[in-house]
Amino acid sequence: MASTIPDPLDDAPPGGAATPPDRAGRVEVRGIDHVPDDERHGRPRELFAVWAAPSVSYLALVVGGALVLMGLGLWQALALVVAGNAFWLLVGLLAASGPAAGAPSEVITRAVYGIRGNRINVLVNGWFVSVCYVALNWAAAALAAFALLGDLGVHVTTPVKVATTAAIAVATLAISVYGHATIVRLYPLMTWALTAAFAVLAWYVLGHAHWDYRPEHPLHGSALWAAATAGLALVASGPLSYSNSADFSRYLPRTTSAKAVAGWTAVGAFVPSVLFTALGTIAGTAVDMTDPQVSLAAVLPDWFEPVFLLSVIVGTIANNAMTAYSSGLALQAVGLRLRRSRSVALDGTLGLALTLYALLISNFLDTVNNMLQVMVVLLGPSMAIYAADILLRRNRYDGPALGVESRGGPFWYIGGVNPAGAVALLAGAAVASQCVHTTAYTGEIAKAMDGVDLSLPTGMLISAALYVLLMRRARTAVR
Repeated sequence: MASTIPDPLDDAPPGGAATPPDRAGRVEVRGIDHVPDDERHGRPRELFAVWAAPSVSYLALVVGGALVLMGLGLWQALALVVAGNAFWLLVGLLAASGPAAGAPSEVITRAVYGIRGNRINVLVNGWFVSVCYVALNWAAAALAAFALLGDLGVHVTTPVKVATTAAIAVATLAISVYGHATIVRLYPLMTWALTAAFAVLAWYVLGHAHWDYRPEHPLHGSALWAAATAGLALVASGPLSYSNSADFSRYLPRTTSAKAVAGWTAVGAFVPSVLFTALGTIAGTAVDMTDPQVSLAAVLPDWFEPVFLLSVIVGTIANNAMTAYSSGLALQAVGLRLRRSRSVALDGTLGLALTLYALLISNFLDTVNNMLQVMVVLLGPSMAIYAADILLRRNRYDGPALGVESRGGPFWYIGGVNPAGAVALLAGAAVASQCVHTTAYTGEIAKAMDGVDLSLPTGMLISAALYVLLMRRARTAVR
């Protein structure tokens, strides 16, 4: 069996020099390699702000407003806000595997899919999804920045748009490149600043809310169920896109309570996500949320509009910095021989190019958005399988062994693929694809059920159950 040599895809200095510790204000040197015990530090409560900052976001308002646009009543929509955000509990569970393995999610899932199988999984469910979200978020931030510049009297020409979008990207990537410790130090400040800004927003929105709101044409029967299931999938797509939560917990000491890691992660994301998605829903009772940035201006005083636009930009930077950080790790995990800082820069450059193309040339982001709606059929099953593996192994992972990529290694399985993970993911996704109902695609089962979308529960339950069954039948060693 090959020796457990640290993965060379890190940013460690050459010549065998000691790896500097993870410290705020210093470029993080570790990539997907195992974090040894003597470099572990921090407390699980730090994860609250790490997950709260990106969750206090403009996009949460957009999602909340979309529920009203679907024809749902206020209280129906608010119930879906809570139910959809409950999937953050799974994100918390996945985060617990970080301290246990001392490795990021992109490496831990080698135990699920095998060395080669995991490269495909990470390429699609990790890297591709991350780059798409980066482009979507930067586009939202750029539009807010254009509006802010216009309020300040700047003529927003094409060169100004390019420079502004690039500046947002640079700020985002700087946080991502400096990495974990800088994120942990910076995000509490962002959380408090964003919370204060959105609290003011909430004051004005609640003052115009119609608590007795009813849709002009209330939904009934299958139409109501179709809207409700689609709304649940829309809200849940946020947490389901974060199967990378171990990336931000892997530096915690091995002895850290798994319950504390899961709890602080889940609560940090759940609370602000529920509050601000609900705020978007409530705003939908007072204004047309088709274009929230413009519509909300009607209920805000002139002095606060620049603050609101700035908070949109800062919140998006916080969200994208985490996404870009993980996308850099994903590139390493699929086998690209780049240091983490360079892989982040590469992904950022691609994301910036897609954003500029969408803003200046085409409606490319509409295509990306439709694609991400369909991606739920993969994101749900993949997260469910990852969670099932954690429970099946009782959160016991051998970090150094996960770094062995050679043939015959402990996670090589059959030809580099774990059949249990591959079959469970493909089977769950296949069934989910026939249950999904989106603007881009509707499966045959969803058509037969008048548009009711059961892709989320069916895909996740089938994949998790099949994975556990196949792993136990194969009597695979649980490490």
